[in-house]
Amino acid sequence: MKKNDIVLKPVAYVANDRKEIKDDNWGEVHSTIQLAEGMAEEMLDGIDAFSHLEVIFYFDKVPQEKIVLKSAHPRGNPDYPKVGILAQRKKSRPNLLGLTVVEFVERKGDCLVVKGLDAIDGTPILDIKPVMREFLPQSEVRQPEWATDLMRNYW
Repeated sequence: MKKNDIVLKPVAYVANDRKEIKDDNWGEVHSTIQLAEGMAEEMLDGIDAFSHLEVIFYFDKVPQEKIVLKSAHPRGNPDYPKVGILAQRKKSRPNLLGLTVVEFVERKGDCLVVKGLDAIDGTPILDIKPVMREFLPQSEVRQPEWATDLMRNYW
């Protein structure tokens, strides 16, 4: 391992009915987040007091050769402007990290049931954080029209 390498290990894994990578219709997907072996169940104590969670996950099914380091049309749509990978939420990002705010449904021992997690079955979870109002944007969120159009059927 090199001096600046970062080593992460999953804290949990996703279990749901989505087996294939798809870009739309995630809103009604219910997922179970099962703590990984060696992770103590008490890590989840108090989490059920929150309505929403931030889930950080790893796009482990994206081949290294698909990683994008330049500008591209989102979803390959030439009607959208070419924008850099860091101006998109595309899965083929340099570090293959996903981040989604999900609705917390319930806790079942060492598992969390959530709604709206856009990760397929078996996806490694790197971290889970409660959503707190104070960490949400304190000013109006703005985005370009292409992003609104692209997200029309996502949830």
